[in-house]
Amino acid sequence: MPDPATPPTPSTAPEDHPVDEPVPVLRQTDLGRAKLLPDVDHDGGWLLTLDDTPQSYVDLGDPTHLEFEYVQRLGHLVDALDGPGRPVDALHLGGGALTVPRYLAATRPGSRQRVVEVDGPLLDLVEQHLPWQGPGVDITAEVGDARDALAAVARTAPGTLDLVVADVFHGSRTPGHLTSVEFLRLAAAALRPGGCYAANLADGPPLAFARAQAATLRAVFPQTCLIAEAPVLRGRRYGNILLVGSAGPLPVADLARRLAGDIFPARLTEGADLAAFTARTAPVTDATATDSPPPPDGAFSVG
Repeated sequence: MPDPATPPTPSTAPEDHPVDEPVPVLRQTDLGRAKLLPDVDHDGGWLLTLDDTPQSYVDLGDPTHLEFEYVQRLGHLVDALDGPGRPVDALHLGGGALTVPRYLAATRPGSRQRVVEVDGPLLDLVEQHLPWQGPGVDITAEVGDARDALAAVARTAPGTLDLVVADVFHGSRTPGHLTSVEFLRLAAAALRPGGCYAANLADGPPLAFARAQAATLRAVFPQTCLIAEAPVLRGRRYGNILLVGSAGPLPVADLARRLAGDIFPARLTEGADLAAFTARTAPVTDATATDSPPPPDGAFSVG
């Protein structure tokens, strides 16, 4: 789910047509009313919304074009990982329109990627109208619960992943069962030594959810950082927050440099600063976990 900024300008004709015709596609899915909206200002660009909340933006002609700011930050993380261009084994929890898997396939050819999306009709819609497969692309997508899929990897193939990305929103909220220490321990078990976990979440003043999630991350991973725009981090507005954890060193210097160069630069917080951010905040457990807070009215609406 993107930051509450102005989305691409969509067309508004409400008919269901193939992707080569620049008109919207509307469909009821398990989690709500999905729309694929062509970007009238960018040929090949498509916006996916669910109940009018933006979920993904895909550029069919250029998978390295990342429209949403938080996805650009995920792209920076992917680029900064050890061995630029080296293939990785990745698990994506939450599918949307598969923006990050497409980016990773383009920038790290040969990567083996698995996507788990709970909304089967949504996944079918994206596959039909915004297909992701192509020469050299190894992306498999399946319907399932994110935690169940991660638990299966941790149990049957521990230490086999380089990257786990959690970007799961039911509407505009992250489900509570994906926010606990127990969940993050599954991610840690699935990762290779030095592998990286990244989670996109959203929060606003007073940032109680973000602080608790950062504390939970720090309870599981020895190396952690938080990435957000300064107004969000200062509790001045609602927005996206990226949490990153690893058992090994994180490329914080390289990542901070990349983030600073964005049109909307984000701040990387780590070490003592992150400890101060989470001071007196207890990690979340399965017993205390709740869904992320709802956004303010109108924060993400697209007509």
